[in-house]
Amino acid sequence: MKVVILAGGFGTRISEESQLIPKPMIEIGGKPILWHIMKEYEHHCFNEFVICAGYKQHVIKKYFADYVLHNSDVTFDFRGEVRARVHNNFSEDWKVTVVDTGYSTLTGGRVKKIQPYVEGDTFLLTYGDGVSDVDISELVKFHKSHRKICTITAVKPESRFGYLDFDGDKVLAFREKSKDDVGWINAGYMVLSAKVFDFIDGDVSFEQEPMKKLTQAGEVMAYRHGGFWQCMDTLRDKMRLEEFWKSGAPWKTWE
Repeated sequence: MKVVILAGGFGTRISEESQLIPKPMIEIGGKPILWHIMKEYEHHCFNEFVICAGYKQHVIKKYFADYVLHNSDVTFDFRGEVRARVHNNFSEDWKVTVVDTGYSTLTGGRVKKIQPYVEGDTFLLTYGDGVSDVDISELVKFHKSHRKICTITAVKPESRFGYLDFDGDKVLAFREKSKDDVGWINAGYMVLSAKVFDFIDGDVSFEQEPMKKLTQAGEVMAYRHGGFWQCMDTLRDKMRLEEFWKSGAPWKTWE
């Protein structure tokens, strides 16, 4: 079962970092957030990936082209013909296909373009800018149990701010932020039947027309996740993830 990761957007809200590299390549704890996401899936024995690249896609290709060298001991022999010998390959057991899905293609268009690289009846799809401790194995079991086309992972994100309780204009109380004060959102970590490609018509946002059509057809189910999830939209989010990494990284389910 292939894992498709959307990694082609501009990352305009974190432009401090994304001016030079695509957002999924921004590092948390010295590794691109894309790597963290892939490690999550690998922990559940999903290790074949299709990366939907676009903006600065060459950076992602170069990262994986040099991956073994960056994660191994290497001897470079410059005597005579230059040779390199790899010792102790510490790289992961991954198969990675990086697809240039276009510079400004929308998410639905990117998914449509990788259709030739998805084999079988089911594949996994997520965004390249968020991490979670969701049990992906249980998510897949849930998807298989209802036999619909689409399963999304639903989470309640924490609000950044506290709340005020009013009686008219009179403030009654100051309250800390709570997940109970916000609704459920689509966190990615989706499981999809290959039938989903029939719902994508042209270069569209996957979250708009295709998802609306699927919902109207009764083909979308939600796997509710009450654990950790955090996206990286802004520099503030990146700094928060760095602090999480230093204190134990809730999404680090692998050894």
